[in-house]
Amino acid sequence: MCVRSLLYDDYVTSAGDLRELFDYYYWANGQLLDVVAQLTPEQFTEPVGGSYGSVRNTLVHILSAEWGWLDRCGGAKRGRALVATDYPTVTVLVDRWRQVESYVREFLSQLKDEDLDRIVEFSFGSGPKHAMPVGNLMHHAAIHGIHHRGQVSLLLRTLGYVPGNFDILMYYGRHQIG
Repeated sequence: MCVRSLLYDDYVTSAGDLRELFDYYYWANGQLLDVVAQLTPEQFTEPVGGSYGSVRNTLVHILSAEWGWLDRCGGAKRGRALVATDYPTVTVLVDRWRQVESYVREFLSQLKDEDLDRIVEFSFGSGPKHAMPVGNLMHHAAIHGIHHRGQVSLLLRTLGYVPGNFDILMYYGRHQIG
């Protein structure tokens, strides 16, 4: 078995950094999902563009990937990739996302700094095997979601909604201590 290493510099220096990144991630998701909840059922599933076609399909892709990376890293098992049609309404999707958020937060609460370097082997479908540290994989899970959240924002604007500003600076401004 050949394992291709995808190791690179560590971008996550502590388990606390990762928890803070996911705190921001879930805050921003909440901001976005508040706007998504204003969509009509037709708008939620309407093909409007982007890589996944609709707001719903893009959000299900984000959630499926997030849960998939958590599973690979030793957290709650996802099973097969999530299927968009299993999430016919915003409420069904948000309920599942809250469940997955609790899985991620539980996983992160148990994570120690030394766990970040544990190597996880994975593959994309039937492709070659790769190996990366847990810290980098979970960092990727958050950044992947942030990337696609931007796409959902554009889809919302296409549908006539203004998603607001959930940039990390807004998060820092609202969560400053002292």
